[in-house]
Amino acid sequence: MRLFGYARVSTSQQSLDVQVKALKAEGVRANRIFTDKVTGSHVNREGLRLLRLKVEEGDVILVKKLDLLGRDTADMIQLIKEFDEMGVAIRFLDDGISTEGTMGKMVVTILSAVAQAERQRILERTNEGRVEAKAKGVKFGRKRTIDRRRVKELREEGVGATDIAKQMGIGRSTVYKLLR
Repeated sequence: MRLFGYARVSTSQQSLDVQVKALKAEGVRANRIFTDKVTGSHVNREGLRLLRLKVEEGDVILVKKLDLLGRDTADMIQLIKEFDEMGVAIRFLDDGISTEGTMGKMVVTILSAVAQAERQRILERTNEGRVEAKAKGVKFGRKRTIDRRRVKELREEGVGATDIAKQMGIGRSTVYKLLR
């Protein structure tokens, strides 16, 4: 039995250090730790792809937390099934669960479904909050940098769109949009 590790963070600004240290503390050799700095919402990840190529029957993959392997329940089930067919088990350190045995597979499947449902609820709450904020007049997005009033003043003074664009440092099409 060989131990392998998998660590993932969602963005390149996040650090893998905590996960890698935990995997090493469990006895995973550094050259057997595979990492990704990309969202877990899909399984097309380079580190995961390499891990799939390296593991063999009897190996165990250690992952710090369940949601680091994948975010989507269908993808998680497919990954677990794929590794199971290869004779490879997955252990989730923080969650204290493993795909070893029938009960382990069932628990992992249920937990990944619950995690996906929670993410959906978070998105719904975020969107509800955004709608409510808009209704209260909160502006989203980048602040406007073009002085719309000045564009209109220049037009009223008889300045043409091309000259307005040059004076304001914007495109002529932008001038036409602002004057609508």
